[in-house]
Amino acid sequence: MRAPPAFQVSIRRFGVWRAGVAALIAITWAVTAAWLASGNEDAPLALRVGVSLIDVAVLVAGATLMRRAPLSLRWDGQAWHLGPAASAGDERWRGQLAVAIDWGGWLLLKFEHADASAQRRTTWLPVQRRGLGSHWHALRCAVYCARPAPGSDAGSTVAHSQNSKNERP
Repeated sequence: MRAPPAFQVSIRRFGVWRAGVAALIAITWAVTAAWLASGNEDAPLALRVGVSLIDVAVLVAGATLMRRAPLSLRWDGQAWHLGPAASAGDERWRGQLAVAIDWGGWLLLKFEHADASAQRRTTWLPVQRRGLGSHWHALRCAVYCARPAPGSDAGSTVAHSQNSKNERP
């Protein structure tokens, strides 16, 4: 089986991701507001304050997750590369890519950085069909089929294993 050809795509639209995060924030706040409005007098003040602080933390975390910078994702036939959208063709991070969630028109991809000096070891990429147009099918094919093309290392390993089998009595 041969590896898919080189492929590059700029990921710029995150509408589905932002809507999902906003919905989770709204649900969290609605549940807390309903609980506080229920007039449960038995709940200690410390518990009410703690739940309110958790809501603030959810809001801050959600706001952070909603901000996504455009990215460039590239498959070169050997490895995946990721970087800012402006670095298309010269992405600075090399790594492996896996599908975490596939909802047909929306993917959550997990990019594992190969470089140990990277600030993060994992980058989550929410990718939606809208905005990619004709690149959507090629992206899905590359994500599901991309494996490093056999090189000299793979060939020597296969040859070594075949020689080992031939040497057995």
